[in-house]
Amino acid sequence: MFEYCADPSQLEGFRWLSCYLTTGKHMSLYWSVVTVLTLLAITAPVALAFGFAGASAARSSFFPLRWFGKAYIALVRGVPDIAFFLFFVIALDQAIEYLRHKVLCPDWEEPIRQGNDFVVCQAAKMPLSSAPQWVHESYGFGIAVVTFAIVFGAFAANVLFGAMRAVPRAQLETAEAYGMSQRQTFWRVLVPQMWVFALPGLSNLWMVLIKATPLLFLLGVEDIVYWARELGGSKTPRFTDYPHGDWRMWYFLALLVFYLLFTRFSEVVLDRIMARLTHGQATTGGEAQRKAA
Repeated sequence: MFEYCADPSQLEGFRWLSCYLTTGKHMSLYWSVVTVLTLLAITAPVALAFGFAGASAARSSFFPLRWFGKAYIALVRGVPDIAFFLFFVIALDQAIEYLRHKVLCPDWEEPIRQGNDFVVCQAAKMPLSSAPQWVHESYGFGIAVVTFAIVFGAFAANVLFGAMRAVPRAQLETAEAYGMSQRQTFWRVLVPQMWVFALPGLSNLWMVLIKATPLLFLLGVEDIVYWARELGGSKTPRFTDYPHGDWRMWYFLALLVFYLLFTRFSEVVLDRIMARLTHGQATTGGEAQRKAA
């Protein structure tokens, strides 16, 4: 990046470090930070939408829908995250290729399942081998978003389901007494008030989601932990212009600081949201605000 980086063997001290930290691989490390933050920004609302749909289904009066909502919550929460990530990614990828295979290669006569192998025509591959690199990366990132959203959506559904049940029944009955329909009671009374009870659980879930981002390597996405391990390992002059010993401890220490600062920032934002939601509410937080005022 800098002009004086042309001959690393002649560098010392701060100049050596500045050139070392601006190599192409370190730029990939910095870009992986953006990838993680983007994943969180997209996954959080998508998982919340999955959770809201699951919680609404679990409390539905229509039995098949109620069964589906409760089954989704129970099954996904009952499977270890790593096992689900390894299974679901393969299953989803093969399902996409299977559907593409049926549409694009209708004349295919060989079986798709050949022992342990899953064989589809070349045109059905996702993504195509001839596709540019950004397509492969975008596909892997999209699979990661869907997987994270389904897993954490089940936990969010459990939190929201409990929050819906925590809203006082008397308020729902009052709304019905004033002539509100079941739909109006749900959207105008239940949903606005449930967030006060749901936010503590959702806050914990957000923290868990942040700590779960290193699982991206299971989905083929080169995340922060991957690059920290890759860059921190011992490097000899034969393989790099910037040889060094085993620096993984320092790289992982930097990751520790990054995650601590990010979680601290999240706590501040969540506390402000909680204060806004509890304002004027008949809850412990609302009473504390009234006494403080």
